[in-house]
Amino acid sequence: MQQKIQHTINFIREYYQTEEFIPLHAPVFDGNEKDYLNECIDSTFVSSIGKFVDEFELKLAEYIGVKRAVVCVNGTNAIHLCLKLVGVEAKDEVITQPLTFIATTNAIAYANAIPVFVDVDKDTMGLSPKSMLDFLEQNAEMKNKTCYNKKTGRRIKACLPMHTFGHACRIEEIKQICKEYHIELVEDAAEAMGSRYKGKHLGSFGKLGAISFNGNKIMTTGGGGVIVTENEELAKRAKHLSTQAKTPHAWEYHHDEIGYNYRMPNLNAALGLAQLEQLDQSLEKKRNLAQKYKAFFGQHGITTFEERTDEQSNYWLNTVILESLEERNLFLKEMNDAGVMTRPIWQLMTKLSMFQDCPKANLENAEFLEDRVINLPSSVK
Repeated sequence: MQQKIQHTINFIREYYQTEEFIPLHAPVFDGNEKDYLNECIDSTFVSSIGKFVDEFELKLAEYIGVKRAVVCVNGTNAIHLCLKLVGVEAKDEVITQPLTFIATTNAIAYANAIPVFVDVDKDTMGLSPKSMLDFLEQNAEMKNKTCYNKKTGRRIKACLPMHTFGHACRIEEIKQICKEYHIELVEDAAEAMGSRYKGKHLGSFGKLGAISFNGNKIMTTGGGGVIVTENEELAKRAKHLSTQAKTPHAWEYHHDEIGYNYRMPNLNAALGLAQLEQLDQSLEKKRNLAQKYKAFFGQHGITTFEERTDEQSNYWLNTVILESLEERNLFLKEMNDAGVMTRPIWQLMTKLSMFQDCPKANLENAEFLEDRVINLPSSVK
């Protein structure tokens, strides 16, 4: 195994043409970023009002193929607002996956709701519709077109699947189950900007979707996120809530409910607009890197994670699946000691003290992947 690791280090260093530290995913600013930022600064509109916010929202909605996009401070806030917008309330249950970045479950906690963890599929790393359906058939009951957990007595209000590393989960099947059980579907597409399934952008299958533009994403606004939806009324309400629920007036300060300071500043939107202009080029380069990894690791008998049929993944983070936890840990140590950043997939949310007592299904696939998945350097060169 150590020989394979050394070959991997050499391959990655040759690809990035450096002997310096190689990060997991670094941003690239090769377009109009500086020009737009300077224009933004010269205008003095660097906070939550300005032309770049409006233009960025319009361009995002057009690119993603939805009626409306509402930009936010970050992806986590976007998910939180999505849950509130579909009516998630305190003590409601939200079906989600244990193999995810903690932002997914933190957003549920912000809504004072309770995550219910079902398993993932091995070939998507995303929420498994089979596990979800099994859980509902064993635990759910319907009352007046509302789904309840008959064991806890709580309402099962929403489902929050996550598209892991930009790969689509079985979102159409999940959507159908949600329809049958009258459960609201919100997509955590934080990692999936530019990813599509059957030609449709991820995040646009549910009533609402949330995408992240954090500094390590395929396109970045520094910090930032967006809510996407086909529902005009929900979009208007998202914008209202994200700006402290302030009612329009020429000079008076009046707020008609508890709102949030979640609005994206114009400065960040300027950066994002320039990044969006380069997204298609970045996607092409990412797919090229994924093919190079596939060819390289195929020679060494190591499995790379690939998109499924009808899917067009952004390959945000390239991924390998090793044979065991011991092999994974050796790979991580040797690579990072050599200055080539790799990381494991997340620790299961059910193992964190905050969520260990939440309802859960059998999680054998999530446990399998937790022990074996590694992310490789995936920056656009």
